[in-house]
Amino acid sequence: MSISQLPRPFQHYGQRYAFVVVAVIFLSLLVSAGLRSTPSVLLIPLEENFGWTRATTSLSAAVGIFLYGLVGPFAAAAMERFGVRRVLVAALSLMAISTGLSSFMTEPWHLLLSWGVFSGIGSGAVAVVLGATVVNRWFASRRGLMMGLLTASTATGTLLFLPGLAALASSGDWRRAVWAVTAATAALVPLAWWLVRDRPASVGLTPYGSAPDTPLAAPAPRTGLLAATFGALNRAIRTRTFWYLFATFFVCGFTTNGLVGTHLIALCGDHGIPEVRAAGLLAVMGIFDLIGTTASGWLTDRYDPRKLLFVYYGLRGLALMYLPYSDFSFYSLSIFAIFFGLDWIATVPPTLRLTTEAFGERDAPIVFGWIVAGHQVGAASAAWMAGYIRDTQGSYLVAFVLAGATGIIAAILALMIRRSGRAPEPIPLAAT
Repeated sequence: MSISQLPRPFQHYGQRYAFVVVAVIFLSLLVSAGLRSTPSVLLIPLEENFGWTRATTSLSAAVGIFLYGLVGPFAAAAMERFGVRRVLVAALSLMAISTGLSSFMTEPWHLLLSWGVFSGIGSGAVAVVLGATVVNRWFASRRGLMMGLLTASTATGTLLFLPGLAALASSGDWRRAVWAVTAATAALVPLAWWLVRDRPASVGLTPYGSAPDTPLAAPAPRTGLLAATFGALNRAIRTRTFWYLFATFFVCGFTTNGLVGTHLIALCGDHGIPEVRAAGLLAVMGIFDLIGTTASGWLTDRYDPRKLLFVYYGLRGLALMYLPYSDFSFYSLSIFAIFFGLDWIATVPPTLRLTTEAFGERDAPIVFGWIVAGHQVGAASAAWMAGYIRDTQGSYLVAFVLAGATGIIAAILALMIRRSGRAPEPIPLAAT
């Protein structure tokens, strides 16, 4: 293929077309994250409309979060075999269909299938692993910065969608929130098919930041989907680095998506704070997450990622321990939202860099997919655990203190990771 395979308005972009691809992936991750956040604003409306318990609604959220992570490594292998564009379009279509059908649900198992199983599978292919695959293929420099930006979109989407979704869900008809997510997801399908290309070499380009005379990368030999997915896992699990990264990312999911992302609105409700106002706190976190995670990517290009993880997890743990003992005033919640937002998912760029250094560029997206699966297992565990503790004890206090303790443990584990001899690719002077 040649550059003429690009859409006509972009044929003169050359290497800069990488930013067009990143822009579409950014929007896709943003909407996918918004979809994954929707169950948190549906918890109370579904309880009021159908009489379902908090444990029942939390279970569907937990299943969706778990599959969101489990699908990651398989999605990375599928992108290698079938192409990024096909996998992305198929996943967005499944997300739109499953969420749209949920507007007709009347039984708990309908909720479990739509928001748990099918949306979990679809959104799992439009997640951090997608960003890692695109960054590794399309960029030879500024990888940390681009990964930070794409990672920020996943958390920012979760948080920025919430005020509007909460307003729609609490307006008297929870289906309005479902329809909004369905429309946003469906709108991305034609955009992804038109603009996304699988890799630079498929359109006669080299990755952004590479030298002009760099030869086009030869396509990797195709292997079976399961062979590629489990082969990379088999090689990774023999190293301590994998298990340390898996454990720290488990804690990342446990403390963010699972606990705060799913239960902060309900926690605020226990203290008399309305849903829309509580969702506004998450939106503030989303804004500061965009700043914090993008900055984390910039820092990852320049500093030891293990030390960055130590700081991120340690501060996160302390913040979670502080929250249930605060007075839940406007000022204390604002401080928490800003602080926690900056740290929300800043852990991704340094974790991806450590993964790429340890396992190489070919295996890294799939191995990172397995590490992200650990993130979502942690998130699913917290989503269910916090709901169970709230039902049995009438308070979220123990859940937040336990989550804070896991953050401290993860900070210590981060310093135990050994860096391999692989050095990250240097940033060309022309690209800085």
